[in-house]
Amino acid sequence: MKVTLLQIDSKWMDERGNILRATALMDSQPGSDLYVLPEMWSTGFVTDTMENVPDEKHSVALQWMKEEAARRRCAICGSLAVRDDEGAYRNRLYFVDGRHDRVAYYDKHHLFSYGGENLHYTPGQHHTIVEYEGMRILLLTCYDLRFPCWIRYADDRAYDVILLVANWPQGRQSAWQILTAARAIENQSYFIGVNRVGDDLVTHYIGGSCAIDPIGRTMVSLGDTAEAVSVALSQSELLRRREKFPVLDDRD
Repeated sequence: MKVTLLQIDSKWMDERGNILRATALMDSQPGSDLYVLPEMWSTGFVTDTMENVPDEKHSVALQWMKEEAARRRCAICGSLAVRDDEGAYRNRLYFVDGRHDRVAYYDKHHLFSYGGENLHYTPGQHHTIVEYEGMRILLLTCYDLRFPCWIRYADDRAYDVILLVANWPQGRQSAWQILTAARAIENQSYFIGVNRVGDDLVTHYIGGSCAIDPIGRTMVSLGDTAEAVSVALSQSELLRRREKFPVLDDRD
């Protein structure tokens, strides 16, 4: 499966402009099976200007994801700030499958209280694993990365790829580098982590989006500029690694 990491410079509350930036990055890497955008890629990390958060059914960015995935015959994954049918605000990670006309989502479970996210958003309570192109993909968002028990591979949570989108700031970049590799190693899984670059109202982001293989080796590591890079994930190679060194069989 060919996965393209879209490391975008999201401009604050510039939905139309961010859609154009995402489109340009996708155009630079045509023919991918899956394109991955960062957390709240269309607006920046919204935690206090909640009047700008749209109802899910009126989200321009979500509609673009659906149309673009159908047009390109691919899947597009990325997080958006939305208001659900019950009026709750959600940091919702969408997986839009344009090949099979399906939309799945994961509501961020661990809300970032240090940044006030918990004051406005409702946490999700369930894991989401998407099956796509022969791979089982666990969806996660940013702060979830710090909670290995939530991510832990288990019989009722079997997956091949951890896919995590983020707004992870420069000041904690060393933790990003360590934890992304750790999650891949401890779960014998591919790890795809897509972060943003640029600035919002309070912090600076230097990207570092990455793809890591099941034994912790970096397959792709992006720098601190807006760019798109593709990587190939192999189900057969994953199974070979797990069979050769069956760590998961010894988990409690």
